[in-house]
Amino acid sequence: MKALLLLLVLAQLCSASLVPEREKDPEYWRRQAQQTLRNALRLQRLNQNVAKNLILFLGDGMGVSTVTAARILKGQLQHGQGEESLLEMEKFPYVALAKTYNTNAQVPDSAGTATAYLCGVKANEGTLGVSAGVTRDRCNTTKGQEVTSILRWAKDAGKAVGIVTTTRVTHATPSAAYAHSANRDWYSDGEMPPDALEGGCKDIARQLVENIPDIEVIMGGGRKYMFPKNASDVEYPHEEKHRGTRLDRRNLVQAWQEAKPPGKVAKYVWHRRELLALNLSRVDFLLGESWHPGVLQHQLGALGGTPGLCWRSWSGQDDCWLQGMLGKAKQALHEAVELDRAIGLATRLTSAQDTLSVVTADHSHVFTFGGYTPRGNPIFGLAPMQSDVDRKPFTSILYGNGPGYKIVAGERENVSAVDFAHADYQAQSAVPLRQETHGGEDVAVFAQGPMAHLLHGVHEQNYIPHAMAYAACIGSNRAHCNAGARPAAPLLLPFLALLVLLC
Repeated sequence: MKALLLLLVLAQLCSASLVPEREKDPEYWRRQAQQTLRNALRLQRLNQNVAKNLILFLGDGMGVSTVTAARILKGQLQHGQGEESLLEMEKFPYVALAKTYNTNAQVPDSAGTATAYLCGVKANEGTLGVSAGVTRDRCNTTKGQEVTSILRWAKDAGKAVGIVTTTRVTHATPSAAYAHSANRDWYSDGEMPPDALEGGCKDIARQLVENIPDIEVIMGGGRKYMFPKNASDVEYPHEEKHRGTRLDRRNLVQAWQEAKPPGKVAKYVWHRRELLALNLSRVDFLLGESWHPGVLQHQLGALGGTPGLCWRSWSGQDDCWLQGMLGKAKQALHEAVELDRAIGLATRLTSAQDTLSVVTADHSHVFTFGGYTPRGNPIFGLAPMQSDVDRKPFTSILYGNGPGYKIVAGERENVSAVDFAHADYQAQSAVPLRQETHGGEDVAVFAQGPMAHLLHGVHEQNYIPHAMAYAACIGSNRAHCNAGARPAAPLLLPFLALLVLLC
């Protein structure tokens, strides 16, 4: 009994030590709330300027639980407890929720959602840049059902546009900006069935080059889909999996260069040093699509030659962040923090007076964290309790399903026997799957800049590009614009896509 009492006293003392001294004073919280109130009242003076720039940051799979956990990680990386930290996106004054379902799916995929937040139209899962009249895999349902994206609306209005992504540029997340496809996986003609080729459908890589040939900047991965089948890769010449895949034997990088108007400079780079060596003031078109044959290296283990997603391309500065494909919790949260660094840099390089910045996700994942963890508990650490069923510890981070499901000797794996802080550790899941699934809940939409107040409350996901287009006076939303006051040739950087988890 005495031992139990001692443990309780020690637990109370430890719990008390977790609370910063300033937070014990009620006035701290009152002052904080009053400052927040004053900031909120200032938002009554709406910014109704015409947006000169639009920036859409897209965290693929970045659900609300991921945002919260990334906030804690950011604070802990800065040697704080974490909970009191603030992500750059959380500093944006307007927040909404977007409903992510596809027209035929309660829990969506990245193609149908990309069609929504880029083209302004909800679509069936697995289809890109087309209406819900298109059935996945059926090429013959595509004709006449194509829908255009905010990138096309911007080009039609004479704006400069760019796509920057940490996955292949033919992946579902960015490709709805330019492609129309009955299947998100038709990266090259080598991935298409004979009936689709015979039906005249084009692969996504070909559409990247042909549909909107004057995209000023394209940066990402996926070069193997641009080269003839079995062509050796420039970086991995002896690896068969990285060889070209095109059955038509075309070199689409060469086709991209040849399609540019006379007198325009079009540069293709595949290595970071090539990118940094460019005099960007003398480059009209940039294709950095190819610094990895497939997806890009993960941020925690990126190769030295892999370029960062450098805002140097736009600003002349060298503040970059490494790119990567994410699959596990630790990798996902570190990459979310890196995305947040890019958001902060973009905020510093632009003005909220003329730049509308929007941060959102296409969908969530079945990622969660809990277990009554105390203040400041390492985000990748254990919960301070054991299961009252199997008497084993568990990590705070868990998944609803996925490859983390493990049974050892007929029981749940004892996580204290494994390195659960390792970058490749897959947190335990409730249901065994080779890959965990998307989640179906709403995702957050953070907005700052001209007309950001239009993103509020709960919206259908396809509303997002319509609100952005209204702010910039492009597309069909121009009736309210004063032509004499419109800025000339704004720079539109619409797509910084981040794969937070496997899709």
